[in-house]
Amino acid sequence: MSNLQWPELVIFTLLFLLVTVLGFVASRWKAGNTLDHLDEWGLGGRKFGSWITWFLLGGDLYTAYTFVAVPALMFGAGALGMYALPYTIIVYPIVLLPALRMWSVSRSHGYVTPADFVRGRFGSPTLALLVAITGIVATMPYIALQLVGLESVLRTMGLNGSGIVGHLPLLIAFVILALYTYQSGLRAPALIAFVKDILIYIVILVAIIYLPIKLGGWSHIFDTAAAKFDKTPAKSDGILLNGNNQLQYATLALGSALALFLYPHSLTSVLASRGRSVIKRNMVALPAYSLLLGLLALLGYIAITAGVKPINNNATGKPDSNTIVPVLFDTQFPSWFAGIAFAAIGIGALVPAAIMSIAAANLWTRNIYKEYIKKNATPGQEAKQAKLASLIVKFGAVAFILFIDPQFSIDLQLMGGVMILQTLPAVALSLYTRWFHRWGLIAGWVVGMAWGLIMLYGIPNPANGKKHFGGSALPLGDLSIFGWHPFAGSAVQIYPGFVALVANIVVAVLVTLVARRLKVVNGTDQTEPEDYHADEHDKDLRPIGAH
Repeated sequence: MSNLQWPELVIFTLLFLLVTVLGFVASRWKAGNTLDHLDEWGLGGRKFGSWITWFLLGGDLYTAYTFVAVPALMFGAGALGMYALPYTIIVYPIVLLPALRMWSVSRSHGYVTPADFVRGRFGSPTLALLVAITGIVATMPYIALQLVGLESVLRTMGLNGSGIVGHLPLLIAFVILALYTYQSGLRAPALIAFVKDILIYIVILVAIIYLPIKLGGWSHIFDTAAAKFDKTPAKSDGILLNGNNQLQYATLALGSALALFLYPHSLTSVLASRGRSVIKRNMVALPAYSLLLGLLALLGYIAITAGVKPINNNATGKPDSNTIVPVLFDTQFPSWFAGIAFAAIGIGALVPAAIMSIAAANLWTRNIYKEYIKKNATPGQEAKQAKLASLIVKFGAVAFILFIDPQFSIDLQLMGGVMILQTLPAVALSLYTRWFHRWGLIAGWVVGMAWGLIMLYGIPNPANGKKHFGGSALPLGDLSIFGWHPFAGSAVQIYPGFVALVANIVVAVLVTLVARRLKVVNGTDQTEPEDYHADEHDKDLRPIGAH
């Protein structure tokens, strides 16, 4: 810790203190009668307008890890890292209509989580439990990845000790986050998101204009990146895609787009909005973040030209590729601007971490605690349980960082994306049709989940010597269906989550056909067709905060 960057550290700390104050003040911002109700604590009173929702969703979906990992992937693998750009472009048209229907039916019935909807749609506590557990398990490593992003900044500023001392600044930051989230609920990240997004836009726009001028222009930057990848042994690396990774690129982008709004934290931000018109405006405006992401990704190529070297993680003894962007800012900008950039990334970790922990806490409270432990829980007891659960989730994520190699958190998040995708038939498709039988959806979930994890387990990473969970690119030649290899010998790669989802839907259809033939009861649907079109001004709409 002897190489502390004091100017950067001071600016980072001051901005961090600003958002801490905002986090505590947020409990009185747009406050309802009480925070002892999930409608208020977990969904901000369900009354956020267009601007607040835009910043909240942007802060939720474009995380600190995105800001460090996408350029790092471009730095290490080239064009494949750009998959994040088409995926965040196509996601909004895909989810616009399902998001509207989910908002309406949730507002009509007081649903707080996607598992609440599934419980009401099929009358199946088992299916709702599977959706809830999937959401919680997929969210935990996602929170841990925000810490990976925050630690990359702290490490660059010289806070790179080994053991528990090296993690102390991170622990302090998350204790503060836990306290103001506990007090203010979803209002805290909603208010802080304003600061985070303004800082991020300033930093990226300055970087994308200033750095190319300083380093010889875009032509030179792309030539330097191409020269680097020409020397690497991996055939999939390069500034252009090739025949082997184009299918992987397309299925990864589509699979990620389908998965994004299945994550509980994404739906939490949607359900917190005031009405359908707010969601429509946001789905039109949110691609502005994709422009930002595209510019951000190019920092990976800029880092190659600047000769950036990742910092060694003293806790593991290995280079930390996630420090690429922080090191780039540290070496190419004055200390004061680097401090602002680091604060932008650091605050960018707190906003999604808070929303994710709230979403996971809502799932625990509504779909496990109230369903199986205390069926007659009052709204106040639910809110108390959610607050406590949000603390446990946050510190569980911190434990990932303290006791497990951060690389394992990345692997777990990779698994989380494949897992959350398996809830698509039960959550997204069921917004439109109740044709699927609940036992078909359960069987499809089991098959998709099992096969997806088996495929991921079998993917090695020769670069770091890992034999299992080495990436998200499965060669079609390795695709096995009960020992049969339909594409034997093919080097073309595909995203395993997409393959698992196809298997999930096929099994769900087959089991549904059998269940219908046997006339197996499909539970009770609590929803009505008009519930899916309800809006904020409907006179018979369920009051916010109703028991």
